[in-house]
Amino acid sequence: MNLQERLDAVIEASLGRRIVGSVTLVSRDGEIVYRRAAGFADREAGRPMQEDAIFRLASVTKPLVAATALAMIERNLLGLDNSVADHLPYFRPRLGDGSEPRITIRHLLTHTSGLVYDYPADPEITTGLQDTDLDFEETFTRVARIPLAFAPGTGWQYGISIDVLGAVIASIHGGTLGDAVEHYVTGPLEMRDTGFFVRDMARLAVPYGDATPEPVRMGDPHTVIDANGGTTVFSPGRIFNPKAYQSGGAGMAGTAGDFLKFLEALRNRGTPILNPDTVAQATRNQIGDLPREEKDAGQRFGFLSAIVVDPVAAQRPQAPGTYRWGGIYGHDWFVDPANGLSVVAMTNAAVEGCVGNYTKEVSEPVYG
Repeated sequence: MNLQERLDAVIEASLGRRIVGSVTLVSRDGEIVYRRAAGFADREAGRPMQEDAIFRLASVTKPLVAATALAMIERNLLGLDNSVADHLPYFRPRLGDGSEPRITIRHLLTHTSGLVYDYPADPEITTGLQDTDLDFEETFTRVARIPLAFAPGTGWQYGISIDVLGAVIASIHGGTLGDAVEHYVTGPLEMRDTGFFVRDMARLAVPYGDATPEPVRMGDPHTVIDANGGTTVFSPGRIFNPKAYQSGGAGMAGTAGDFLKFLEALRNRGTPILNPDTVAQATRNQIGDLPREEKDAGQRFGFLSAIVVDPVAAQRPQAPGTYRWGGIYGHDWFVDPANGLSVVAMTNAAVEGCVGNYTKEVSEPVYG
């Protein structure tokens, strides 16, 4: 089978059972060699998925915000080793022993800050997935009252680091975080459908949550339980709430085509948003040998995403040096520089389209 047939077979096998709708784009050496919109953007209304469908991006937001910070660093507006507290005086979290460590921009970009995602002691703390009326200062003042999971630089833990980075960016740029992302990244790349807004409600994909025998239409809020028993609470309406802080970790919406423009800019050494040296640094291991979870075997972390260093251990077909991540609303992406590949697979099925088997099933046919 050729690429078209292989990928079509995988997508068809998942539609209806695990995936409601999807947009998949594969670019090789700058040429789109596979593109397909499949299934439904709104199953109950019978609205088919279109290639220009708008998705809630969840953590696909993170590399866009991280790239904004890197662009500001290139202009000497920000520094990797700047203290976060110098930009956000209200944000001074402590360790369990009461001492106040120095958290830097580097710690935020690499998720080595000691900040996590789960704050059960204060239900008012939200990520970009849950609705809130709190702004940056109100949210992160609350976060700062809870002890860090570890001393910055001594561990790796996925969490709200990029949300805090978003607050730093906004404080320096002036205006909103969205203004800064548009100025440095989405504007130059003409990613017109991507931002902390929904450009066209008629193109917005309805989100669905994993369930048996098929995904269910999300309520608001909606809780999804993953294969390991973990829970994620979603509030699809958050993006329409002007009071909610603009979450640098999960708050944007956009299209697969827009995001492919961003990936291709990175693959082409940053033009026109970043310098080649910055992209080279951002897409290599920045966390040394700090331990990660077993599910992350064979992968390290840079400034934008995970880095595949051992494809066998990672159980992935990509070449070493591939950088990749996803979004919990149902998305997966990777750039494999060695093979000239940029791949975006967006779905409206949480969490299968992000952390389920679907992500590997889609990437394997790309390699034949």
